[in-house]
Amino acid sequence: MTQVVGIVLVRNEDVFIEEAIRNVAEFCDRIHIVDHVSDDRTWDIARSLAHEFDHVDARRSRNSADAQRLLEPYAGTDTWVIGVDGDELYDPEGLARFREQLLDGAHSEVFRLKAHVLNCDELDTEAGTASGWLAPPSRPVTKVFNFGAVESWTDSPDPLQSGKVVFRPGFHWESRRDLADGTTWETDPLRCLHVCFLRRSSRDVEAGTRKNLDESREFDRGPLGTVKRLLRRPQPAPHIAALARLGKNWKREWYARGERVTVDATPFLHSRRGARTASLDLWRFGAFLATRFEIDEKAWFDPAVLAAVTRRRMRRPTSVVASL
Repeated sequence: MTQVVGIVLVRNEDVFIEEAIRNVAEFCDRIHIVDHVSDDRTWDIARSLAHEFDHVDARRSRNSADAQRLLEPYAGTDTWVIGVDGDELYDPEGLARFREQLLDGAHSEVFRLKAHVLNCDELDTEAGTASGWLAPPSRPVTKVFNFGAVESWTDSPDPLQSGKVVFRPGFHWESRRDLADGTTWETDPLRCLHVCFLRRSSRDVEAGTRKNLDESREFDRGPLGTVKRLLRRPQPAPHIAALARLGKNWKREWYARGERVTVDATPFLHSRRGARTASLDLWRFGAFLATRFEIDEKAWFDPAVLAAVTRRRMRRPTSVVASL
């Protein structure tokens, strides 16, 4: 039976990460979140979502390659894998339609799929609009792969980006379909709002200035990786270095092509108002109870357990809330 699996590798993405995951939660049968040792609120948000959704797991790793290793068992199975970054917001209603298509066997003859993307440099949540550059003609960031097309996929330091792929007969890297060829921005079920030019972390000083893994090469943030970078200064990926030598910014060259447009952003923001604050506050409250009253963390969201603890131990609830 066909299944859909999500992989989310993030570092310091606490502005949009909750929305990014909530938007694909119903689309995926399983979601693996790998936090690349964030030092903002990303890890707290990831854990709160893992406790809220039974099919979401969250872990921390200093090595980004661990995200690809989580996907290796799916090779050769009837599985579609979607890679979701912390700055990629999909349309949940579109994904619901797209999921039905995949479960019915659509696109099984290709290895990977691309779709419409809006590379966003302005998001007005009050007005419900987003502005930026469409792909096409800009470069699409969609990462949806048919793992039934491969025997194995290993050694990718950044999930779904590179590594050693052993294809099944009839498939290769360019076995690809672009949904943008037969749809518009409004009708593409796999469309994505890519907020790449906005602040993505509460720690970001300025929008659009952070380096990705292809630039920093900080795939391994453990002691060994740190020593290697000290001994040999890492160089950015060749395509980034080539543009830099020409005095060009790779992100602008890739993601800001064509006419700047404004679109309706409300389909991508349905869960934003109130949901992220409520879920994180609930997780913090549960974590506090687990620490103070020795509750097993699996029972944090059990109303009966929380009610019993409240009746038995919490004689001064105002002081408890104030200490969170």
